[in-house]
Amino acid sequence: MNVPAKPATMTSGGVVGFFRNPMVARLGWAISGLGILAALWLVFGYYIEQNPNTRTFSKFGLIPTLQAFPELLEIGKLQTAVAVSMHRLSEGLLIAILVGIPLGIVVGRNKRFRELTNSPFQFIRMVSPLSWMPIVVYVFSEWHGSIVFLLAIAAVWPVMFSTAAGLAKVDPAWFMVARNLGAKPLHMLTRIIIPAITFDILSGLRLALGVAWIVLIPAEYLGVTTGLGYSIQDSRETLSYDHLTAIVVTIGVIGYTLDTLLVVLIRRFSWHRG
Repeated sequence: MNVPAKPATMTSGGVVGFFRNPMVARLGWAISGLGILAALWLVFGYYIEQNPNTRTFSKFGLIPTLQAFPELLEIGKLQTAVAVSMHRLSEGLLIAILVGIPLGIVVGRNKRFRELTNSPFQFIRMVSPLSWMPIVVYVFSEWHGSIVFLLAIAAVWPVMFSTAAGLAKVDPAWFMVARNLGAKPLHMLTRIIIPAITFDILSGLRLALGVAWIVLIPAEYLGVTTGLGYSIQDSRETLSYDHLTAIVVTIGVIGYTLDTLLVVLIRRFSWHRG
């Protein structure tokens, strides 16, 4: 006797297994957290609108903020601000990478140089990047160069110290074996040093990105007429509170996306960490 086949459906065990998937679980927690944040923002905006004393600031709410995005995109203000700020960020990070990685390798490999420069480097690192503002405005002929310098001086230290710390953890036997096999300095750099400290370089770059992204916005408050920081200042002065919060949300989204991309790179290219 032939038993008719049951239609293909996902069993309860399959559903449970799906939601136990680590990637699905992380995504679910992330969406839940953002949902809670949006709900709190919605409630906050509702109470501001209902209170006669704070009704003027009702555009800070979630709904007006979401409604401001099409307007900002239509006039091109958001795209222009993002493009300019990302250009400045890219230049600052590039300088930090070109200076920080070679300097970190020298610090990590040369004990005398490390002992000589540790105190000066730590001293300069602890100076707030924005403290350089009154000085750099005299050095650079335009504000763009000043902002890029501030980003570079803020980002170079995480890159340099992470590179040096990663190199210090590399087994010295690796270099001894490589020298015995006739490896030249370039081979040592490309075959041993860089692969061994990729995790540390990317981790330092992640920290540098966070610091530079934080410094960028207040740096654009002064002197320039473009960028996300300027757009916030302009929205505040024109009382366009919905535009202001929309730009703040944009800053958060871009920063979160860049950080996530670096986390993916760390997991992808850090082979020696499994």
